[in-house]
Amino acid sequence: MQEILIGGQNGIKVSMDAAMGNRHGMISGATGTGKTITLQILAEGFSRIGVPVFLADIKGDLSGITTAGKPNEKIAERLKQIGIGDYEPHGLPSAFWDIFAKTGHPVRTTISGMGPLLLSNLLELNDTQTGVLYSCFKIADDNGLLLLDLKDLRALLTWVGNQDKALQTEYGNIAAASLGAIQRQLLVLEEQGAEHFFGEPAIQIEDFCKTDFSGNGVISVLDATDLVSKSPRLYATFLLWLLSELFENMPEVGDADRPKLVLFFDEAHLLFDQAPKPLLDKIEQIVRLIRSKGVGVYFISQSPLDVPEAVLGQLGLKIQHALRAYTPKDQQVVKSVAGTFRANPNMNTETVIQELKTGEALVSVLNKDGSPAQVERILIRPPESQIGPISEELRAETLKRSPFHGRYDVEIDRESAYEMLKKKTEQKQQEKLEEQEAKQEKKAAVGGGRQRQTVTEAFIKSAARSIGTTVGHQIIRGIMGSLMGKR
Repeated sequence: MQEILIGGQNGIKVSMDAAMGNRHGMISGATGTGKTITLQILAEGFSRIGVPVFLADIKGDLSGITTAGKPNEKIAERLKQIGIGDYEPHGLPSAFWDIFAKTGHPVRTTISGMGPLLLSNLLELNDTQTGVLYSCFKIADDNGLLLLDLKDLRALLTWVGNQDKALQTEYGNIAAASLGAIQRQLLVLEEQGAEHFFGEPAIQIEDFCKTDFSGNGVISVLDATDLVSKSPRLYATFLLWLLSELFENMPEVGDADRPKLVLFFDEAHLLFDQAPKPLLDKIEQIVRLIRSKGVGVYFISQSPLDVPEAVLGQLGLKIQHALRAYTPKDQQVVKSVAGTFRANPNMNTETVIQELKTGEALVSVLNKDGSPAQVERILIRPPESQIGPISEELRAETLKRSPFHGRYDVEIDRESAYEMLKKKTEQKQQEKLEEQEAKQEKKAAVGGGRQRQTVTEAFIKSAARSIGTTVGHQIIRGIMGSLMGKR
């Protein structure tokens, strides 16, 4: 049996059975109580037993996991208090990722890969606008239009608006007001830098599921510092997309001795704030079923109550750092949180939650049979990797040595909906121009006009047909300049 040591105190050590790693978990507590360190030691523990880890680095503190920590007096004292004798500082294999492609490898998906449900949540659309977006995706599928990036989606919305009468019979009423609202939200999304996330080459999910030559799980660190501050909605939608992709693409594994992958989602409340009920239902379903794919999901937030009750009930590991109760509402929260633990007859959980010091926590793990163990008050063990961020130079060196170096760096813009609809529009304009010319020639012939064109007239008409192209514009400007005596 493989175990991950979480910490201990007064002769008691608390470890998690790795076989329960896909039963999910929660790390919670007030700001500054030690949640980031707890996340770090769990990520270390999973990596050492060969489990790949994906984590979101909200504060920029977790890049240090790639290099060895430096022992000091505080760490030595903590090791003595817990009773750890085999502490050995070392770093763990890591890969850095960044949606904005500044501090890590780019992370992208396509508009089609995101799908209308998550995209409507990202754009904060109402029910009517969401229905229109679903119709647009169906129209794109039926017409063989690839939706890869934001300009593809904008081009589709414009084309649908121009073809609304022709499309109405098959796809229902597509209100111009809804199309306009979606277009405006896309502009907001672009201002937040979301255009970096949509495009190709799209991230391959298996790249988050790697081990190194020593058998350690690679820790994928997503730099989410700018992401959360600039576009928290994009951050939340990305994490939900990642969950969905893993659920759809990873094979069933059943009960195994350890997970295939674990995910740590910091600022977990952002995933659920203002999410519509269909999306919340989808999240609950995925969290419930993804454990059968060998994936463990760990949420980090200030309070367990930030997570919907239906999801909270599926979280096996519970690590609670200190909460403060300054108001009656705070006291009610503390009481509710204490009620989520299996009681320990040797302590008052509700009281202890408010007494915990930084680096202390109440912990409840799952027994071998899946039942929750009674809650214990412990000291979280010190990380073996560096506490705090690494230097920019070391990050740049790590990126250069990464097996993913160069794989996603250059963006690809192949023919998709934007280019295809542009060709359709130009072809339609050309056909309309030729039809008008044919009518004019026919009218002239019926009216007894000249039957033959001069060479100059024929040339000018031929040039007019090319006026929709860049070369056509240049030809016409040249001719007009010559006739007017100008260069």
